[in-house]
Order: sequence, then C-alpha cells, then structure tokens
Amino acid sequence: MSGRIERDSMGERTLPGDAYYGIQTQRAVENFPISGIGPLPDYVRACVLIKKAAARVNGELGCIPVEVSEALSAACDEILAGRYQEQFVVDIFQAGAGTSHHMNVNEVLANLALERLNDTRGNYARVSPNDHVNYGQSTNDVIPTAIRLGALFASTPLLETLSALTAALERKGKEFQPVLKSGRTHLQDAVPVRLGDEFLAYAQILGEHAERIENARHGLQVLGLGGSAAGTGINTHSEYRHKVVAELACLSGFALTPAARPMAAMQSMAPFVALSGALRNLAQDLVKISGDLRLMDSGPNTGLGEITLPAVQPGSSIMPGKVNPVICEMLTMVCFQVMGYDQAIALAAQAGQLELNVMMPLIAYDLLHSLTILTRALTVLRSRCVEGIRARPDRCLAYAERSLALVTALNPHIGYLNAAQVAKESLETGLPIREIVLTRGLLSEAQLAGILDLERMSQLPEEQGP
Repeated sequence: MSGRIERDSMGERTLPGDAYYGIQTQRAVENFPISGIGPLPDYVRACVLIKKAAARVNGELGCIPVEVSEALSAACDEILAGRYQEQFVVDIFQAGAGTSHHMNVNEVLANLALERLNDTRGNYARVSPNDHVNYGQSTNDVIPTAIRLGALFASTPLLETLSALTAALERKGKEFQPVLKSGRTHLQDAVPVRLGDEFLAYAQILGEHAERIENARHGLQVLGLGGSAAGTGINTHSEYRHKVVAELACLSGFALTPAARPMAAMQSMAPFVALSGALRNLAQDLVKISGDLRLMDSGPNTGLGEITLPAVQPGSSIMPGKVNPVICEMLTMVCFQVMGYDQAIALAAQAGQLELNVMMPLIAYDLLHSLTILTRALTVLRSRCVEGIRARPDRCLAYAERSLALVTALNPHIGYLNAAQVAKESLETGLPIREIVLTRGLLSEAQLAGILDLERMSQLPEEQGP
C-alpha cells in the first residue's frame, strides 16, 4: 500500500501504507529512537481492554455514536485476539506519563474502526482518536489503570509458577528427608541437619513470598479511571466513572473498584512500588537459594558434592566433561535485573509533581518485565533443575560425621569449655570427637551413643519423642 498523509496542529507527516497508527505515533517514533524496545503484550492488552470498556460505556451513555462504539469494541477484540501487535511501535523511553503510547493505542483503534465502517484510514472526522476513542479519558487516568491491570495479568502466572515450584521443593524435601548432612553457618561446620528440611525450608520461604505478592495485588484493584485529566472527572458523564470500572471488571475478570478519590489513585505510584518491593524481596531469597544449590552441587570431586543438579548442557569450551549449574546462574542474573528494576521504579515513583507522575512509562515496563522474566525463570528452575535434583547420601553423611560442630551436643553434659577443648584437639590431631571424649574420661560409650545420635540431633525437640 502507498503511504498516506496525516495532519495535526504541528504540520503533516507521511505514514507507511500498512500503518494503522497515525501522525502522533509517527512523531513519537521519530522523537524516541532510544532502546528499540516496544510495549509488553500485557500492557497493550490492558490498554485495549480499558478502551473497550470506555467505548461500550460511552456508547451506552450516548457520549459517542452507537455505531462508533460498536466498531471500536470490535476493533479491540481483534487486538485482544492477538492481531496487529506490530502496530504498537513507540519506544518504552518516551514522552512523560505515556501520552505517546496512549495515542498509539487510540490511533490504531480509530483506524481499525474506520475500516469496519467501510471508511478510510485517517478519516478522523468519522472516528477520532481523541474525540471518540479517548472520550472522557486522559493519559493521566488511563496509563496508571493500564499498569494496574497489566500487573494483575502478569502476576497471575507468576503466582501459579511460584506455587508449582513450591510444590516441587516440598516433594524433594520429603524425598530427601532421610538424608543426614552437616549444617553450615558462616560457611563453617555446624550441627547436623536433614537435606529434606533444607528443601522444605525453601518451600516455606517461597510460599510466604507468594502471600506477600498476593497482598500487594490488592492495591492494584482500586482504579482512578474516570478521573480524566487531573482527577476531577472533567469531560466525563456523571455515571461514567462507576460504570466503566464495573465494565472493566467484567471484561478482565478481576474484582476492580473505583477509587474513593481518583486524584489519589492517579498521583500515587505506591501500589506499583509495593508489588515491585515484593518481587525484589522474592528475588533476594531466590539468589540465596540458587547460591545454596550451586554450593551443594559444587565439585563434583573437589567441592561439597552433596547433591547433583541435572546436566542440561556442556559447561566449558575447553574442559571436556565439565557441567555447570547454568539454570541457577541464569536465575541469579534474572533476580539481579529485578532488583535493579525495583530501584528504578522507586526512583520513578517519587519523581511525580502535583497532579501527575510523568515517569509512568518506565514504571510500566520495569514492573511488567520483572513479572515476566521471573515467571519464565522460575518455570525453567522447576522443570530443568529442581525436579531432577539427586542427593548423594553417603557424601552427606560423611560430612555430618566429621563435623566439629558435633561437640555442640556435648555442651550440657561436659560444659562449653571442655567441649571447645575437644573440638580444638580433634582439629589439630584429626582424631574423632568420640575417641577424644572417651580418652579424657569425660563420658562413657553408652552416654556418647545417646548424645551423638545424628538422627536425634537433626530433629526438633518435639519430634524426638521420649
């Protein structure tokens, strides 16, 4: 198709013949050749759902012609079905507040609606991106609503993935429950623990993070949509605000409610900071867990070698047979990126002035991308790492029996100072703790057998029985 010419208050531009976007989008493409990164699918989906809800309600209220309302609703359905994604072309680093992306959405929908009405693209007198698609709306209430809705979409699969990973860790915890090993604190010998308990602890930690993320989602369900330009609802029908939120709740499947004060919901980025903070918190523990797995798998001959992670690819371009813990390494990098995004979101959230935060495009991308990459990384962690982990019980038990920290169990019986002397002599001579205690006459063999029972030492007091 040949190009078409569109005009606005600043002049005219020639648009590509296959473009459904218009002149304001074209100006943004020219102004912001920054990263080459476009909007994420969940963000586009959220914006289009908002436009569908608005078109329906404005048509019902007589604010726009019914035929235009129906054409716009049908155009939204085409995009929601996965078509025309290539038409959303504005870089994520763009005009403040997201006006450029917002107009990209408005222009694409206007031109799709025009085609459905057997009209030509660019005939905005019939269907206008501003007067019809955007009736009663503003970038200032649409974009924070879209971030909320997009984050609800993107966090749903994250919670499902987190639940599946938690279940996989619980299964491994039960499988590894008979395996005794040395605990370690400060990377030094500590008292015996069970390998299964370590994995059950990881499952508990991730389950608690899921609860924190779910709690953070509640704040996303309160919308300032209908606040229009500054939270006053200018140029909207008196019934619009409540009707559009109800319509959007029906379309999205989420329990959405209108904000008591739209101005507050439009200004404050706190719900996004809360969710991002929950993701950062999760990422921090994931870094620790992935580090633990790497340590326990280290070796196989010169490291701890207590577990074996699945071999998923060769690990070296020069050392034959080398296999690396690549899934854990990938996860750690993803977590570092999420932590970096959280810092950027925090900075952007406090950078608003008066009735508007102009840093919303950055918040939108960083928050939704965090949710996306965490979901994918945890899916891979479960399927290509956790589910295939194998224990090395003999190696674990050997370390447990040699741990100097076994003397901890002797404290109540021979005193801390005597126990410390036993540990020191064992370290210097290499003699077993049992032998030193017997040689010194501190305890009998029968007493030692009961005290240095590794099974009993690795259990909680309430699990030990009489």
